[in-house]
Amino acid sequence: MERKNSHMTRSSKEVASSTPYRILALILTFSMLLALGLCACSGKSTETTKKKKKAKKTTKETFETVSEPDEDPPTTSAVEPSDTSESDPFTTSTDDTTTSSVNPVVGISLPTKALKRWQDDGMLMKELLEADGYAVDLKFAGNDINTQLVQIENMINEECQVLIIAAIDGDSLTNVLDFAKAKNITVIAYDRLIRRTDAVSYYVTFDNYLVGTLQGEYIRIALDLDNADGPFNMEIFTGDPGDFNAKYFYDGAMSVLQPYISSGQLVVKSGQTDFYDVGTANWSTENAQNRMDTILTTYYSDGSQLDAILCSNDSTALGAELALSTSYTGNYPVITGQDCDITNVRNILSGYQSMSVFKDTRESVKATVNMAEEILTGSIVTVNDTSTYNNGTINVPSYLVSPVVVDKSNYEEILVDSGYYKKSDLS
Repeated sequence: MERKNSHMTRSSKEVASSTPYRILALILTFSMLLALGLCACSGKSTETTKKKKKAKKTTKETFETVSEPDEDPPTTSAVEPSDTSESDPFTTSTDDTTTSSVNPVVGISLPTKALKRWQDDGMLMKELLEADGYAVDLKFAGNDINTQLVQIENMINEECQVLIIAAIDGDSLTNVLDFAKAKNITVIAYDRLIRRTDAVSYYVTFDNYLVGTLQGEYIRIALDLDNADGPFNMEIFTGDPGDFNAKYFYDGAMSVLQPYISSGQLVVKSGQTDFYDVGTANWSTENAQNRMDTILTTYYSDGSQLDAILCSNDSTALGAELALSTSYTGNYPVITGQDCDITNVRNILSGYQSMSVFKDTRESVKATVNMAEEILTGSIVTVNDTSTYNNGTINVPSYLVSPVVVDKSNYEEILVDSGYYKKSDLS
């Protein structure tokens, strides 16, 4: 018992003597842990601060990007009348017109968004191509030649495989298309022929000669030129002489009507029959109205009957109709047109215009998309004309879509039943 107690006594002393060292060790350990904790918090705080600064910078950059406006460059050249009811917000950004792809497969360059026709054509092409899995870069050039050149060059640099181009000026693209040819990019001219280059591979358009032929035939039948006594008075309005298609419209119509002019069955009292004399700059309704006013005042103020007005499209027809409404009191003449614009279709229903040649651009879009996909898949490309369209360098293989005549007797079937217009649009 004594030894045991002695042992216990020694242990207690040892414990007592070691206590200060244990407390010191605990204090040192706690200090180290506290220091480590402060370092960790400091690092976390620094990282958070950096993140906040980065977030602020990103927010600033985003704000600056969003606040930068997209503007349509000023129009310097156009061959069609502007429709001011449509905006054309040209932008070098492709956010709203390009499929997510580093290298778009198909580039589409169209003249302007200001005309509903081009806007509809472009969006339908994009929709159909994307539905078949192709990346698309669609651009509208605001009817500015230089803008279109830059857009096309950018598409070439992005190494697209097919270019679809409706040229603002068919003579302005020679150099940039040489660049496309050097990169083995296939070029499809859409609606307007691209001239003086061998770099254009295909052309999709309506049969523009047939457009004029249909207009001439309508006048021939309406006046019964082969059987009626005559003579009949007629005036002629065609399109912008700078538009390659305008000559085809004119030639097609005159192929029907010139024999009757030569025989005296048709009389052009103004004497204006040459293509350049009857041209209408920019296809302008105002220009057509002014010329029609002058003709009526000079040649028909004596009460002479005007029996027919050959107008190549609806905007020139509208100009003639406006002049007639203020300066003519005779029996209303036969008036032709083209495009089936809403105002002109309404005039057909009201008896102020006789007909309009309808070119369903949905069909030309489908033909163009089909051609592009045949090129991309290495298939035989569908064309139906290899000799009509010479661009000054080569005969361009073409696919021609057939137009149709619309008048009061069939407008509902062709325009309404097909979904092109709603019946309420035309009332």
